[in-house]
Amino acid sequence: MGAEAAEQVAAKIRELQSRRDEVNIIFAAAPSQNEFLAGLLGADGIDWGGINAFHMDEYIGLTPGAPQGFGEFLRERLFSRAAFKSVSYIDGNAADIGAECGRYARLLGAYPPDIVCMGVGENGHIAFNDPHAALFNDPEAVKVVELDEKCRMQQVNDGCFDSIENVPTHAVTLTIPALMRGKAIFCVVPARSKAWAVRDTLRGEISGRCPASVLRTHADARLYLDQDSAGLLR
Repeated sequence: MGAEAAEQVAAKIRELQSRRDEVNIIFAAAPSQNEFLAGLLGADGIDWGGINAFHMDEYIGLTPGAPQGFGEFLRERLFSRAAFKSVSYIDGNAADIGAECGRYARLLGAYPPDIVCMGVGENGHIAFNDPHAALFNDPEAVKVVELDEKCRMQQVNDGCFDSIENVPTHAVTLTIPALMRGKAIFCVVPARSKAWAVRDTLRGEISGRCPASVLRTHADARLYLDQDSAGLLR
């Protein structure tokens, strides 16, 4: 699944680079993306020096350099392994977190996303737009959110934290409209724990109850599943 998604993203990058000097890509950071990221790094024909990279969320208040940080996760697995034209990080320890949201929003405005590579959370979130905070018409591009308990517990289940007490309660996230501005969206969702979210993404009502359901309104969104995550579709 990860290899297939990587090849299709690589093909999209090559297509764009055949007619443009720069391509802007937003990446997700989660263990569910490991195989995809590895496959993308190994793909042929990508001019990494023509890619401006962003990530879609970051915890607030982690120790700088902590491996659980999403910027650090992507730095280790992708950003330090290829010579990107630029990599823009969200600073979850900024002295003025509101100003940091504004700074990142302006960057996204200056470099509109061509491709968004994402996953779906156990509660149906995309980025950190949990059901209680997911606004399909959000006026902001980047904002601070309080994470719900299911979202925080997923970070423990994924092995990122030892206990829920260690998981930050707040984060900076790109909003749903900011993600949906991507011209092509590639969504990689493995694991049995995501089966409920996958079912509601594809078959439930399009609403904030399952934020990922908004992907059904996008003109070019592709969902990659394995047998476990697709288990409730049978």
